[in-house]
Amino acid sequence: MEILTVNVGSSSVKLDRFDGRTSPPRHIAALRPAPGDEALGGVPTPDLIVHRVVHGGPLAQPVRIDAAVEAQIDACAPLAPLHNPPALAMIRACRQRFGDGIAQVAVFDTAFFADLPPAARDYALPRELIEKHAIRRYGFHGLAHQALWRAWQEHTGRSGRIVTLQLGAGCSAAAIADGRPLDTSMGFTPLEGLVMATRSGDVDPGLLLHLLRTGSMDATQLERMLTEQSGLLGLAGSADMRSLLADPSPAAAHAIDVYCHRVRKYIGAYAAVLGGLDGIVFGGGVGEHAPAVRAGILTGMEWLGIRLDAAANAAASGPPTRISAAGSACAVWEFSVDEATELARIGQGFLPDAGEASPVGPVGTLDGRRRGDA
Repeated sequence: MEILTVNVGSSSVKLDRFDGRTSPPRHIAALRPAPGDEALGGVPTPDLIVHRVVHGGPLAQPVRIDAAVEAQIDACAPLAPLHNPPALAMIRACRQRFGDGIAQVAVFDTAFFADLPPAARDYALPRELIEKHAIRRYGFHGLAHQALWRAWQEHTGRSGRIVTLQLGAGCSAAAIADGRPLDTSMGFTPLEGLVMATRSGDVDPGLLLHLLRTGSMDATQLERMLTEQSGLLGLAGSADMRSLLADPSPAAAHAIDVYCHRVRKYIGAYAAVLGGLDGIVFGGGVGEHAPAVRAGILTGMEWLGIRLDAAANAAASGPPTRISAAGSACAVWEFSVDEATELARIGQGFLPDAGEASPVGPVGTLDGRRRGDA
């Protein structure tokens, strides 16, 4: 039984084929999608298609895609404008390419954070407003943080209190204790939190109100500025961390400093949330391939028991690599973020012969409840 995983990010599309009969699912091939309408042209017909979808609103658990699920993904597009529209387009492209007979499953990036502690989940807004609009901190990059947690366990043989850092075009941090997320940097939308390639991360809402009140921007312009024109691009004119690291200009150095400062601040905050720190895990394109950024983030954090091995960090040629020094009380690793395998694992529960042995747990419903819940 073959599973096709589809991961549409803010700046990429990744397609992978898996043999769903093995445990864990065996990776067959990574596919290079063609541009535009021909993206699926050379892809063999699978038995199941599993999509990463960033925002499903009340939908959290993995669910078979039907018209109602598509409508919910579309309804959440204003909350994840860089992600939901292309994911929905890919769902429809798969249906056109492979036909209605091939089941498609949506795996939501919010699922890992569905049970955040209420103190971390809720905004301090009027209760009636929260209930009317289903406002909460949903959290995103859940598949990535789950994959980083799994890699930590597999390579260290331990559980514990760790901060996972998914640093790519989008960036987020998570505080995880023994596999349970206690907090995460992204909130109601994927805008909150860390500085990203083109997204602002944390901004005083009073500033945004000021821009609206003075007529400097309307809501549409504000959204575009925050999602497409800010972050590293806004500060230094480039969204590419590699280019900025090679750029000797003060603007590039300042953008990197702002980026590292924000991550460092979140690590300190999450050490407090966790009551201590056993590990920090880097993942994502920047997290895996930019030793200067990793070093910049961890500068001055010896108070947390972090001792970086500068040589190991600089020489790391690819994950998995431990980059903390021997005797460091807090272990620091870089891991590859294997979202494709996480998608395939979940997809196995939807294969025709999965029966009652589904490993994914309860399947989501449109009203946000889990099957079997009252």
